[in-house]
Amino acid sequence: MNSITLDRCCIHTITTKSWSLPEAVEHYAAAGVKGISVWQNATEGIGPRHAGEIIRQAGLEIVSYVRGGFFPNVSSAGRAQAIDHNRKLLEEAAALGAPMIVLVCGASPDQSLEKSREQIREGIEAILPLAEKLNVKLAIEPLHPMYAADRSAINTLGQANDMAEFFKSDYVGVAVDVYHLWWDGDLEKEIARCGAHGNLFAYHVCDWKVNTIDLLNDRGLMGEGCIDLKKIRGWVEATGFNGFCEVEIFSNIHWAKDQHLFLNEITTAFLEKV
Repeated sequence: MNSITLDRCCIHTITTKSWSLPEAVEHYAAAGVKGISVWQNATEGIGPRHAGEIIRQAGLEIVSYVRGGFFPNVSSAGRAQAIDHNRKLLEEAAALGAPMIVLVCGASPDQSLEKSREQIREGIEAILPLAEKLNVKLAIEPLHPMYAADRSAINTLGQANDMAEFFKSDYVGVAVDVYHLWWDGDLEKEIARCGAHGNLFAYHVCDWKVNTIDLLNDRGLMGEGCIDLKKIRGWVEATGFNGFCEVEIFSNIHWAKDQHLFLNEITTAFLEKV
């Protein structure tokens, strides 16, 4: 496996949450980072079209727009509202110049996981024609089972592959996030399956801290936890994937520190641990 450079480093704007989009763009570019994934909140007050101009002027590549999904709902009105919201996000992604939207697919604790998965399929089916028209791909991100009750009924890469393969579309694929999938004994096999079908759209990195204190907002910087990042990158690259490795860290601890220091830690860890 080849060593990695910052040419393949992308950072999600949520990772340095306190920075405005212009600040993040300026500092990422100065640090040698080449890609950025834009969370919707980062475009507030700027607008997606102008945000895209700011990013491209700095020489950064827009990797994805985050995040759509949340399709399941016990009410038909709730499901229709979610579909409308995702169509709006697709329009924003196109204006931004993002090639894909990451889907956190959603779940409802008031119904079965099977029913939620059915509604996820229906939701993706409803927005797919617009995604194709706008040339914006849909990346299904499976989430750790701890989120199955109310955040995502897609909890393994196998389930995400099943969903993507159901559509047989070049516009529906998968985002592999190590935080959610590192534990899965079938991960190598399912990554290979994902690649064989042309469905591996994105790869996200961080780390799982052994003594985590918050399951949502205590992700580790690469090297702070127990995930074998180099091994998993090897599996991903064995499929032919040579895109960005996207740093996505939610951490109250890291958000509280000087973000310039944190960015330096990110780039160092990226080169040494990813």
